[in-house]
Amino acid sequence: MPHRTEPRSPHGRAVVVTGASSGLGEATAQRLAQVGFQVFAGVRRTEDGERLRASAPARITPVITDVTDEKTVAEAVQQVTDAVADNGLWGLVNNAGIAVTAPLECVPAELFRRQLDINVVGQLSVIQGFLPLLRAGAGRVVNITSGLGNVAIPYLGAYAAAQFAKEALSDALRRELAPFGIPVSVVQPGAIMTPIWSKMSHEAHQLLDRADEPVRELYRDSFLRFVESNEHSARTSKVTPDDVARTVFRALIAGRPRTRYGVGKDANGGRLLARLLPDQAIDRVFSGITRQPR
Repeated sequence: MPHRTEPRSPHGRAVVVTGASSGLGEATAQRLAQVGFQVFAGVRRTEDGERLRASAPARITPVITDVTDEKTVAEAVQQVTDAVADNGLWGLVNNAGIAVTAPLECVPAELFRRQLDINVVGQLSVIQGFLPLLRAGAGRVVNITSGLGNVAIPYLGAYAAAQFAKEALSDALRRELAPFGIPVSVVQPGAIMTPIWSKMSHEAHQLLDRADEPVRELYRDSFLRFVESNEHSARTSKVTPDDVARTVFRALIAGRPRTRYGVGKDANGGRLLARLLPDQAIDRVFSGITRQPR
């Protein structure tokens, strides 16, 4: 018998990856298929699934999944159940998500609910659906969050709230599932260039424009400066989607997976910042973001 700390082989093991249409999810699905996993890739559109399947036709099976729609989640669970039978599921990688960027005063309630619905409530729905298969396959859960699950920065408060919630969900789930031998790991990427950034920038301008003029003028200069700086950080980041995919792979094959994996200096730095500095010191670190013109 191999020692439990030795890496597991991916061959013959099935994993589900949500949010696989683009960005981190797409890179993760492709990487896991390349190393030997049988990947069930959660996508919202058939054309995205076909494009993804073309990258590894023997090992990627698209599964239509909208994490906010319980019907499609149930159908996805049934599709995977029919395919894996008694072998169960080795891994569930929860990556689906959106990122709302705006001063919290400018975030409409319905958009804030959508942020939480996709990034938190929908994630739990998927986990609940696949847990019987994970038990059958002695599998594990990998939740992809963000460095913003460690420290909340101005103008990304809605997104940070969702990531903090997903971190808490992961901690509680890890402790609840420990008696059943199902590890739960978190992968925290920092700034990284994916399609989500262009969406964030476009929607950020729209949200500011929709705000009442007096409120809009209070934030305009500092917020637009932040959006530009934020996108520049992503574009110049040395971290790639494949770096995240490789980290997910490590979490899936580890004999004893870590509870958290940081990807990038900013993600790891944020975790240290939150642990070591008092709130007032962290506030001073981020005060330049919200500085108003004289």
